[in-house]
Amino acid sequence: MTQNVDFLLFNAHILTMNKDYTQYRHGAIAISGDKIVAIGQQDEILHSYSAEKSLDCGGKVLMPGLVNAHTHVPMTLLRGLADDLRLDVWLMGYMMPVEREFVSPEFCRLGTLIACAEFIKSGVTCFADMYYFEDDVAQASADAGMRGVLGQTVMKFPAPDAASYEESLAIARDFIKKWKGHPLIVPAVSPHAPYTCTPDILRATAELAIEFDVPLHTHLAETAFEVENMRNENGMPVIPYVKKQGLLDAKLLAAHCVHIDEGEMRSLFHAEAGVAHNPSSNLKLASGMAPVTKMLETGLNVGIGTDGPASNNDLDMFEEVRLAAFLAKTQSNDPTSLPARQALAMATRLGANALHIGDLTGSLEIGKRADLILVDLNPLHNSPRFERSPDNAYAQIVYAAKSTDVTDVMVNGRWLMRDRQLLTLNEADLLRQAEAYARRIDAFLMKREQSVLSKLIALGGSTEEESFEVQSKVKLTQPSLVLEALKKPEIEVVYQRHYRQYDHYFFFDENQGRLRYREDDFIDVNGKVHDVRARLTLIGENREQELGADVLLSRSRYLAPATQSLRFYREYFRPISEKEIEKDRLRWLVKYKGVEFYINLDTVQKPDLGHFLEVKSRTWSRKDADTKAKLTAELVDFLGASAGERITRDYIELIGS
Repeated sequence: MTQNVDFLLFNAHILTMNKDYTQYRHGAIAISGDKIVAIGQQDEILHSYSAEKSLDCGGKVLMPGLVNAHTHVPMTLLRGLADDLRLDVWLMGYMMPVEREFVSPEFCRLGTLIACAEFIKSGVTCFADMYYFEDDVAQASADAGMRGVLGQTVMKFPAPDAASYEESLAIARDFIKKWKGHPLIVPAVSPHAPYTCTPDILRATAELAIEFDVPLHTHLAETAFEVENMRNENGMPVIPYVKKQGLLDAKLLAAHCVHIDEGEMRSLFHAEAGVAHNPSSNLKLASGMAPVTKMLETGLNVGIGTDGPASNNDLDMFEEVRLAAFLAKTQSNDPTSLPARQALAMATRLGANALHIGDLTGSLEIGKRADLILVDLNPLHNSPRFERSPDNAYAQIVYAAKSTDVTDVMVNGRWLMRDRQLLTLNEADLLRQAEAYARRIDAFLMKREQSVLSKLIALGGSTEEESFEVQSKVKLTQPSLVLEALKKPEIEVVYQRHYRQYDHYFFFDENQGRLRYREDDFIDVNGKVHDVRARLTLIGENREQELGADVLLSRSRYLAPATQSLRFYREYFRPISEKEIEKDRLRWLVKYKGVEFYINLDTVQKPDLGHFLEVKSRTWSRKDADTKAKLTAELVDFLGASAGERITRDYIELIGS
């Protein structure tokens, strides 16, 4: 007597991708509800089971759906936006400013639906995501019928969906509560990375993941620069650092892990952490090649991810699996490294294990969810077919098959694509909406790129210095006279500072002003550097005017913290020329006749311009400026610099004169 089921799929070459890599060359599978109830040789299954709905697979390969172990799906709307850039310039200079401007619940829903359409058409049935407004990502994914491990992003910077990390953490908690137990969505928390999170944030997210027994998805050891900074700032590599913050106590999914050693691999293995290998993204951003073969030898569950479509630029897992196999062979100089069968396991069973949902999906086994795809291996690019070795099928899929060879996709017992036709999504409508977003983002960036000020503001933290400065500058032959004058009772010294200043000036087209990148080394009484500060100053068009006695009313300025390297700003702003100045500066804040002044005693060392006295005072009105101009000229004389040459130009303007 036969047992009735909902679906019977037969006449298929089944790759179960289980631990034993069991195959059925003439196989069938029985499905009831969302689960697989039987799998085996076709004759046995058809003899034991019957169903109203059945499908003759025509000899195609029937296998588990692919698992994309790391991505940022709403970024389909940012695909191709800014390419051929370093990771920091790409992320801080373009992605984050555009995200601050455009990312919204609507943006995330549309971007997710587009990604789901691409996933389904390329045989992906499950993915791990990390982004903002993850509740909307989850809803769109569920509507499309996709399975996902979806992480709400938490970091120390203000985000499109939260003004603070406390708010992000609260959103993550609510998100987890809402979606935990859903048949398709596994909620997670996603501290972005150690370099964008404080130790407190990392600990709080780990505690949240442990409290609800959900995955924690983060970026780790992606670039050599990140690892070097971690060692310099915390005296340890990345994995020990996050272990100290409790991340390894959670169900960790670590994206990238390009720069980790064998000891760190063992730490991840003992913590039962998963790793997401992202070959295309790491190559495109020149982050390096992850030591995947050693990870697998250690016993780690290593999955394969595309990363976000703004850094790959597609979600094609067939391409990623092929590239992962090739990279491993090149890296080890051994063509037997990461054979096709193992590479495909990374994109299925091992990937599901890395996401901590291996009990649900990743292989075709009784009791697991019916997440499966049909792949046609008969096209010209995959012909002929050899069957001498059981490994030939894996090699055909990994080395020759294309994502377009996927003809049918089922998730959780529901068809999402039949004969290359999407059943849950309207592809034409999604493309139309995406094009409208592209035009808006283009307009935003084109306007921004025309202005150095707009690009500076886009980085965040910029402020306009509303006040002006009354200033006088004199070239000195005897700096000691100034030092002696500062000891006189007529001058009250509020404080004194000593700096070494390294100024890089960027020059642009007309009417753009010039941008100064300044690094200040604070020098203590023993001549040692005790602190370092970096900042940007955009000096606008000249608004200077002489107030008499060679005293100037200075130009307006925009200030911003310089949190990135000089190289970052050079590549981001793209100046037409640069000049550099180094100087030693003694600075005093003093009161002279009840008025505050800054006194700078500068020795310009590169180029060798000599000694200078600067006297400055801030002002907010023309009347106040006139009064302070007279006092400034008087103070210059009092400081013993009356005989010096009066200078009405900045140091940068003296170079070459």
